[in-house]
Amino acid sequence: MKIQILGTGCPKCNQLYQNAQQAVSESGIEAEVIKITDLNDIMALGVMVTPALAIDGQVKTSGKVPSAEDIKVMIQ
Repeated sequence: MKIQILGTGCPKCNQLYQNAQQAVSESGIEAEVIKITDLNDIMALGVMVTPALAIDGQVKTSGKVPSAEDIKVMIQ
């Protein structure tokens, strides 16, 4: 599983990255959490508001920072 954090590096983007890492470690699921900061790559996924979270290339949230608990539900 690949979890992508889409954003330019703002504090909310960094918080989302930390929440995603926490969700992966607590759920015991094998997943790669990566940051995507290139605006062209972000827009290619159809995201216009950051931060955004995508799982296996499918955008799940945009413009908000879900908690680690919310992310765990998404990756189950």
